[in-house]
Amino acid sequence: MRIAILSRGPNLYSTRRLVEAGEALGHEVDVIDTLHCYMDITSSKPAVRYNGQELPAYDAVIPRIGASITFYGTSVVRQFEMTGTYSINESVAISRSRDKLRSLQLLSRKGIGLPRTGFASKPDKVDDLIKNVGGAPVVIKLLEGTQGIGVVLAETKKAAESIIEAFMGLKANILVQEFIKEAGGADIRCLVVGDKVVAAMKRQGADGEFRSNLHRGGSAEIVKLSPAERKTAVNAAKAMGLNMCGVDILRSNNGPVVMEVNSSPGLEGIETATGKDVAKMVIQYIEKNAKPHSNRTKGKG
Repeated sequence: MRIAILSRGPNLYSTRRLVEAGEALGHEVDVIDTLHCYMDITSSKPAVRYNGQELPAYDAVIPRIGASITFYGTSVVRQFEMTGTYSINESVAISRSRDKLRSLQLLSRKGIGLPRTGFASKPDKVDDLIKNVGGAPVVIKLLEGTQGIGVVLAETKKAAESIIEAFMGLKANILVQEFIKEAGGADIRCLVVGDKVVAAMKRQGADGEFRSNLHRGGSAEIVKLSPAERKTAVNAAKAMGLNMCGVDILRSNNGPVVMEVNSSPGLEGIETATGKDVAKMVIQYIEKNAKPHSNRTKGKG
């Protein structure tokens, strides 16, 4: 098969591993810089162009779309879909998962465990917004934040009110969530491929840090999941329509709750912590689900 990886960093760990896994299984793999793609939108023969030439017909594409280029990146994925290329994650599913509020609303509709969450533009009663999620301490998140940036723990009602008012003064979109104290600054990253959790790790925040992101100095180790945690992760992926994703779960007194569903999860932390060849599993999933493109041509140009 001929596979394209949409990535801005050919030397990034996740991109390199997917290339290695694809080539090891006998496939031809090209890394294409998402922002350097441009689109020929026609009704007769839609195409993706790159370096002055039309890209060949790929059998499959693996989008590695960073949060900062979601709009353009999903447009490129959609153009590949229009040409008949199979995408492991469809453009609409990526867009859905990147909208934190929309994600939570979809997960809620499917009955998937969530921390109590409030969202408002200009609430007349900020104190009621805080009270409605269980009172302080609360977690306040910027809708557009990634990797733990724009996430604040307000330990008192007064602090929460001040932070919310400050964010609203900047016209920022925010979520207010209950603080799951019993999680102890740890979360579980479940890597879902298809309808299975293929790897899982527990991420522990650094001392004094309630965010468990590895980018913020957290540590990771392999973890054994309960049946409820596995089911929650798979159901969250299905609710988003994603075939490959990272589902972040907290262990609460009321069972597993989903914090986020990531459509372009990094592979380094989870492969290192678990020793599992996740990249190979991704390629094998594509082998089972992608059909050879009817307009295969030679050469990338």
